[in-house]
Amino acid sequence: MLRIRTMTDADVPLGMALKQQANWNQLEADWRRMLALEPDGCFLAEIDGVGVGTTVACTFGEVAWIAMVLVDERMRGQGVGKALMLHALEFLDQRGVRSTRLDATPLGQPLYAKLGFEVEYTLVRHAGELTAPNDAHGEPSVRIAPAPTWDDLIAFDTTINGTPRGKFLRLLFAEDPAAVRCVAENGRITGYLAVRPGCHALQLGPCLASPEAGPLLLADAWRRYAGQRVLLDVPEQHGEAMALARRMGLQPQRPLVRMCRGPSVGEDVQRLWASSGPELG
Repeated sequence: MLRIRTMTDADVPLGMALKQQANWNQLEADWRRMLALEPDGCFLAEIDGVGVGTTVACTFGEVAWIAMVLVDERMRGQGVGKALMLHALEFLDQRGVRSTRLDATPLGQPLYAKLGFEVEYTLVRHAGELTAPNDAHGEPSVRIAPAPTWDDLIAFDTTINGTPRGKFLRLLFAEDPAAVRCVAENGRITGYLAVRPGCHALQLGPCLASPEAGPLLLADAWRRYAGQRVLLDVPEQHGEAMALARRMGLQPQRPLVRMCRGPSVGEDVQRLWASSGPELG
């Protein structure tokens, strides 16, 4: 019998086993961050008492993200993923969410389309070991963003992303404050970049910035993390970001389709240089 219940800290090992089966990049820290962000929106599917699937629904005012839709490969095709999604959508509807977004893998996209999600655009995941840049000098305009500037970074993020996701960004920034970099002009933020670790590679992003600040931030990360394996999720229609990923020595791996159920949030894709990953955009 299929049952869906709220996920707890005690279920993190199961979440890790499912994400390992899918060969995803998350660490326990990612699961615990999501549990901290929306404890009532993390769900576990069980069949006869055995955990077989997960999903996470996180609200940001009237906008929500769904992530970590994982089903044990031995149980696929039995309606587990659909049941998890319907449960998560009911949870969000009860909270008055107008727009629900997610990044779909090719495997999950048909299900999401049947549930009313529409394609917004495609992200291309790039991966590889960063080559050493030709210019070994740093970018003087890129600096560490101290905690007092985080409110400004979050306000800047909201104007581009269309979602007030400050509660996520504050947790992310606090995990490694020295990795949060920004560019400012005349005292105004024009771009920022954060980085988080993963089991396979560093995830570079989110990086939201003006046309001038975006290349500076990614070039700074290129220098700082040269020789390390990284992931970079770039909008396919953002030609300059795609070209820069190639110059960094990264190779396209797979598409992630950004989808939305409900009204568009008006995201400014041309100022999105790198997503934070499929979890929360």
